Amino acid sequence: MVAVALIVDDVLACAAAGSPSHPAVTLGDGLLTFGELRRSANRLANALVGLGVVPGDRVCWWSEIDLAGVALYFGLNRLGAAFAPLNPAYADAELAPILEYLAPRLLVADAAHAEAASVLAGTLGVELAVLGGAAAGGGDDPVGTAGRVPGADLGALAKASSPSEPDVALPGEDDIATIFLTSGSTGRPKGVMISQRASWLRTHAGAAAHATSGGRGEVVMFPLFHMAGWNFAGMAWSAHHTAHLVRRAEADEILGAVRRFGAETLYCIPAVWRRILEAPAVETPSLRWALTGTSQVSSELLHELKARFPAARTTVNYGSTETARAVALGDEDLFTRPGSVGKPIPGVRGRIADDGELLLRTDRVMTGYFDLPDETAAALAGGWYHTGDLAEQDGEGYLYVVGRKKEVVRTGGETVSPAEVEAVLAGFPGLADVAVIGLPDEHWGEIVCAVVVMEDGVAVPEASALRAHIGGRLAPFKHPRRVEAVDRLPRTSATGQVQRAALARRLGG
Repeated sequence: MVAVALIVDDVLACAAAGSPSHPAVTLGDGLLTFGELRRSANRLANALVGLGVVPGDRVCWWSEIDLAGVALYFGLNRLGAAFAPLNPAYADAELAPILEYLAPRLLVADAAHAEAASVLAGTLGVELAVLGGAAAGGGDDPVGTAGRVPGADLGALAKASSPSEPDVALPGEDDIATIFLTSGSTGRPKGVMISQRASWLRTHAGAAAHATSGGRGEVVMFPLFHMAGWNFAGMAWSAHHTAHLVRRAEADEILGAVRRFGAETLYCIPAVWRRILEAPAVETPSLRWALTGTSQVSSELLHELKARFPAARTTVNYGSTETARAVALGDEDLFTRPGSVGKPIPGVRGRIADDGELLLRTDRVMTGYFDLPDETAAALAGGWYHTGDLAEQDGEGYLYVVGRKKEVVRTGGETVSPAEVEAVLAGFPGLADVAVIGLPDEHWGEIVCAVVVMEDGVAVPEASALRAHIGGRLAPFKHPRRVEAVDRLPRTSATGQVQRAALARRLGG
């Protein structure tokens, strides 16, 4: 009996062999079958070998969502190089320390980011390649690049490369497949390393559900710099089904994709479901699964989903970049266990520590944080992943998340460092002191709130004024959505640190 390597390449190899002409991924009018995606990934892998990329390298991808990025993901994973997607909304000042931290072998940018990437790459001594953009997107060759570009023209190199599998050994199951960025409480980025084996297990964990539903695919509302985008797409690909990508997480584009392709599965965070529910109703008779989670889900929202999509089953899901989907509340328990995130899914064990923190154990957990041994040891202490969430468990094992142990803000599935936002706000005119906290929000899970102390006689600014002050220095999801004024910030007597948890309790109530 031949053992099957649990690696990312196996996902595409199996689908391309078993369903070569079936659509693998769509984006607007662009479409790639599994066979086309396999050939495009091989072309890119061979081109990357020519650029000197070797197993163990890290390659960053800074781009708007693009079919070329999907081929790049599989091409890098075939080589055993780590794929590190970057938020296209990052400002230059945000990206520079990230590139310094990850020290990639290559930075791959799309045409829209090529100029800024060229400056950053030159300053930091990182090699640059340009892939995708106006000329990319569809057919058997989605890796084109329009016109002359700075750095290597990876699209042109891929076109000239062989579509055959590269002459490179398959990666090992413990090799790092992807590195996803998340923020710590200090603002220093943390690269969450996911192994080849963990990536394979994450995609196959949901393939059983896709085997009986989602035959015409899943609409993926998450961007491709986010772990969840690849996870949900991967679950569809593991079942030889289509992942339908969207450029904007807006109601018209998402529902348009469901209707156009007859998609049967759709996962949205509560804030995006709210947009859909408030938009004019669109007939979506194909939808069989209307899934949600990532942040707190209200019973009101669940009732509205059932009313709008009566033929669809719904589950509430809890997880993180470090573990992927780990806990779920089934359709039959939605209204008998209000507020619960459910029970650990198969392959996951959960327990609550003495201090109330939720701990999880699974073979789908991250390998660790890139180049951060102390943070890795703390997060994975005792063989359990420490979520940072405070939880309670009822007598039948259902879990309820009741707060955060850490000070990072979780908004719409993204993590925001309070210190990073405070540093940018410090220069706002008339601001004497500021603390950034997360406050509970029905749609976003938490929203970023700036708690300000103003100089005498200075009016409290609107959130829009603070957002304008930040401008392009921070990605939009880090901008404050709410402003609260206090006479002084509570601080510890010993070190003078802001007591953000005390502020959150006071203002969140």
